[in-house]
Amino acid sequence: MNALKYLLRAQSYKLPFVYHRKLSMEATNGFKSILYSKVGRVAHIALNRPTRLNAINMDVPRELQQAVSAANADDDVRVILLYGKGKAFCSGYDLKLFAEGERGSMPSSQTMPWCPYKDYSLINPCTEAFMSLWRSLKPVVCKVHGYAVAGGSDLALCADIIYMADDALIGYPPARLWGCPTTAMWVYRIGAEKAKRMLLTGDLIDGQEAARIGLVCKSVPAADLDSETDRLVNRIASVPTNQLFFQKQVINQAVEQMGLSSTQRLATIFDGMTRHSPEGVAFQKRCQDVGFKDAVLERDEGDWGAKGPSSKL
Repeated sequence: MNALKYLLRAQSYKLPFVYHRKLSMEATNGFKSILYSKVGRVAHIALNRPTRLNAINMDVPRELQQAVSAANADDDVRVILLYGKGKAFCSGYDLKLFAEGERGSMPSSQTMPWCPYKDYSLINPCTEAFMSLWRSLKPVVCKVHGYAVAGGSDLALCADIIYMADDALIGYPPARLWGCPTTAMWVYRIGAEKAKRMLLTGDLIDGQEAARIGLVCKSVPAADLDSETDRLVNRIASVPTNQLFFQKQVINQAVEQMGLSSTQRLATIFDGMTRHSPEGVAFQKRCQDVGFKDAVLERDEGDWGAKGPSSKL
């Protein structure tokens, strides 16, 4: 399924809207791009850039990590629920900020020749912030509606359990050009062949297909997503914190023994290379010339090469 047909013109589409329960304690807590609240034994972390479909800016990773730390430090919290406000979970990194400017003026693209160390120093902290969900001492449940694409899928796949709306879409379109998923969770969730099927095309799949192949735990009708997710987190919250910790650590250890850390290190280095390859430089220039929405449509629907759309490698 093509990403941009559904996503990058989303502001003009009537996207399905999931009405999250209004939380009386919902507050910014000093955060700019997320909301943090607590309902009983459940900490709620909500991505809060709804006018940008919760696209990731430089505040989101840092604030996410701080919110996870706050939940872990709170003895009353047993489980964390992560979701997005508005019409989508997360549409990835905000390319308005990261791709449309002059090369060298944005943190994601340097003037050439580029410095891999500088890029890694910028991107690796984002990867580590997303992985704060995985490393959280308390389990993290992610609720996905609308979209979890590009960096948004990086983020969601770091959670322990994902519930997804049937009509929501997930995938990593930048695998076609200008990205490599730095958290590298695809292969650990669905195995080598299915991960290659997703990352060698950049296609999106809906919640039902994601559940069928084991990428997410469960897919439900959008109208039932809140209630189904609440049922799960409340069930988890009935278990003592130390018991939850023991089970999560044993399972995480098994995955980490498969080389997760070194895979993520390689993916983060390659992510920088994709943005500074001949094709990556041409793509960023195209974003600057025509805007990132049109450039991504060309990328996801066409044939890209070192000189831009429709050129040959």
